[in-house]
Amino acid sequence: MQLNKSILATTIALSMGVLTACGGSDSSSPETAPETAPTNSAPTDVVLSNTTVDENTANAVVGTLSAVDADASDTHTYSVAGEQFVVDGDSLKLAEGVILEADDVDSLELTVELTVTDNNSGSFTKEVTLTINDLMDRYAFNSKFDEEKSSVSYTGQTARHILIAELNDYIKNGLEDDIDSGKLTDKASVLAALNSLYIPDEKTQYDDIAISFIDNAKHGLVSDITGYKNLKDKVAGNDAKGQSKDWNNGEFAGYANKGVLSPSLLIDTLFDNLATNAAEKINGVVRKDVFGEDITKVYIDKHGVDLAQFIQKFLLMSITYSQASNDYFGIDTEGKGLTTDNINPAKEGAAYTSLEHQFDEGFGYFGAARNYLEYSDVEIAGKVSDDNGRAAWNGSHDTDGDGKIDLRSEYNFGQSVNAAKRDLGTADNAAATDYTTQAMTAFIAGRQLINDNVGNELTEEQFKELKDYTQKGLDGWERAIVATVIHYINDLSADLTLLANSDAEFNFNDTAKHYSEMKGFALGLQFSEYAGISDENFEKVHQLMRDAPELTGDVEAYIDDLAAARKILQDSYELNEENVAGW
Repeated sequence: MQLNKSILATTIALSMGVLTACGGSDSSSPETAPETAPTNSAPTDVVLSNTTVDENTANAVVGTLSAVDADASDTHTYSVAGEQFVVDGDSLKLAEGVILEADDVDSLELTVELTVTDNNSGSFTKEVTLTINDLMDRYAFNSKFDEEKSSVSYTGQTARHILIAELNDYIKNGLEDDIDSGKLTDKASVLAALNSLYIPDEKTQYDDIAISFIDNAKHGLVSDITGYKNLKDKVAGNDAKGQSKDWNNGEFAGYANKGVLSPSLLIDTLFDNLATNAAEKINGVVRKDVFGEDITKVYIDKHGVDLAQFIQKFLLMSITYSQASNDYFGIDTEGKGLTTDNINPAKEGAAYTSLEHQFDEGFGYFGAARNYLEYSDVEIAGKVSDDNGRAAWNGSHDTDGDGKIDLRSEYNFGQSVNAAKRDLGTADNAAATDYTTQAMTAFIAGRQLINDNVGNELTEEQFKELKDYTQKGLDGWERAIVATVIHYINDLSADLTLLANSDAEFNFNDTAKHYSEMKGFALGLQFSEYAGISDENFEKVHQLMRDAPELTGDVEAYIDDLAAARKILQDSYELNEENVAGW
């Protein structure tokens, strides 16, 4: 469009103050009007480029702010009322420590008051409505048989996590107290104490097992959560249905010669070693390590093996990982795992199908709180400090607000914690890992697919999709285990370097701990139906690790062997070199 030249000229003149309001002059008027200060036009609007924000996303940027202002040359600053949001330059973002949660609010909308101010102090304020994106981020599914109930149930898995935690706590803290107080008088009584948590008597012991490893648990006894459960019956090989190998008959590798032991026989051996140490303490014997120094802990043996760590980590692998990856997420056994029925209730009155329940039990062994994705890695790892993370989320969170931690849904156990630790270890790297998100989002998506199709047999395409979700979740879980093994290879190698250099910082107990965590986790990599390492490479890794750390022979050669084991793991799982070095 073309403007009339006289109109355009008049507009320019007015804008320059050349013309008076009446548009003319007389003989008494000065030839030019007096100069006047230009007037400022305040902004007339503040615009936010986006009005949605994802829930459970720390430091989320909502959008970019801009001003509508007639004064084109003005500059602008922005501010927001309240404590939930901050302005960083021209970006609106969540304040430090603020995470929006869609699942716990009545409305997914919230109002923020935005202000824009120009460089002449003119301002404009308005309210903007933001929408919280409700993501599929909780392991929570309603029953298709009774809409008032949840269809999620895995109390047996929670009980076994608790028993493993209680056994570990007893070995590290309670055992020596019982010896010192005279409660334990010989090797047999020590073994009985260990077995009271490993395979408690159903009639005389199980109902009285207290939950003591955490102070504010909602339930006081394991039997308050579920009926009788023990650990021994679920060790790889003892619960044969659905497992991919016969661990009790020659398939167990990685400790001693292949097939000499079974997983449960290895646990018996570790218990026996621990009870022997305890009996010596009962009899007043001061044990010596391979260097002739006094051993201060009953659970550490003279060869540099920490029995508390070895037992705990091997139980986590031979029970929780084995059961999940072979039984409940397995596909090779009809009537077990992913092949089960999704049409009818699993039993009379059940709120779930067999397939829902099998998948839940697999997930339960991962050990994650049901709102796991709402935690930061620091919080899952239990490493919250004054300036990093929320104190009320340090490993667990009272999500339902009843003042207690429900171990069935509000606590992070076992390997779900290790996944976060390994992610923290790569957070600043170019190829940072996110095993926590990989595992949890896959498990949630798989369970959602099952829930959406209750009452119908899965199609071939749906079954493939479910299997893909399952394998992705297990892959994240297994990679977190492998990363943890590598972490302890690195720690052990550093310990041994101190030893090789006769450095006074060398610590026998730390070395025993690092070796035993490495070995206990690494042994479990054979238990997955979907294992990412070949049998040949698995056995090679354990030949290099050995059945105890090399402390008195050629230590430098052993350090080289550990580096070779780490390289096999790195190559088998195609891991980033920077991450491997930093773990």
